[in-house]
Amino acid sequence: MSTAERVAYFNGAIVPESQVLVSFRDRSFKYGDGVFDMTRTFGGRIFKLREHLERFARSLKYVGIDPGVSMDELAAISEEVVARNLPLLPEGSDYWVGQRVSRGVDVVGGDFYQNSGPNLIVECTPLPLKARAHLYRDGIDVIFPSVQRIPPECLSPNVKSHNYLNLIMGDLEVRSYNPNAWSLLLDTRGFLAEGTGSNIFLVKDGALYTPKEQYVLAGVSRETVLELAEQLKLTVIEDDLTPYNAYTADEAFITSTSFCICPVHSFNNKVVADGRVPGPVTKRLTDAYVDLVDFDFVEQYLQQLH
Repeated sequence: MSTAERVAYFNGAIVPESQVLVSFRDRSFKYGDGVFDMTRTFGGRIFKLREHLERFARSLKYVGIDPGVSMDELAAISEEVVARNLPLLPEGSDYWVGQRVSRGVDVVGGDFYQNSGPNLIVECTPLPLKARAHLYRDGIDVIFPSVQRIPPECLSPNVKSHNYLNLIMGDLEVRSYNPNAWSLLLDTRGFLAEGTGSNIFLVKDGALYTPKEQYVLAGVSRETVLELAEQLKLTVIEDDLTPYNAYTADEAFITSTSFCICPVHSFNNKVVADGRVPGPVTKRLTDAYVDLVDFDFVEQYLQQLH
């Protein structure tokens, strides 16, 4: 049996993943006091690494953590980690590529904010293609949980932090109803917000609607769709959207790093339009996305069904 092991960058060196060991006193483990970002590869090529690192830099600035390396250095590290792991990538698969920083390890006997300095990790792991392949065939069933998204007055949703408990609690609630459903949290005003690592788009009368950036983490995939929509001369409206808007939409789709674009089949068991997925606007945007990345990610997922 092969003993080959993926590698990761950890505090200055690229080492086997099994050697990336973080103390139980690390502040990210104890408090969620850390930030990260995540992109993916297409055919082994990292997508929009610069844009993801720019968002990562904004998250770092928001929480006041200096990772000790520049974003240019981090880009080179990310490319090297992926290159060294490509020989271990299963055929037909691709990687998630992540950069993670915690504030550091608490000093025993020290004050609350005394720590050892940041822990920095760059890692990659195969995408869950097989587990999610059916969603491209059937569409995603979305449920709105009772758990509401933390409002921007309390914590900015624009920072991608390691504290995912708000989104996880919503997801756990939804999965208790339907293990295959996808959660989409409403904000405290009752409007559509976001899911775990995902943004929502509705299509009505040929126009695209999506929640305002103020209330969600503006995903790079979301931004890519907005750019493609402009190229396709589609009307885009960022607005407060209600469950009613979702129930009465002509089409809907989710964007995320792993999905790129994936059609929605239903909201709270109410089938979108006639239930056919993807709808025509979703298909146009998906085809444009495939052309942009020069890689058919939809077929990559669907191949896992065979």
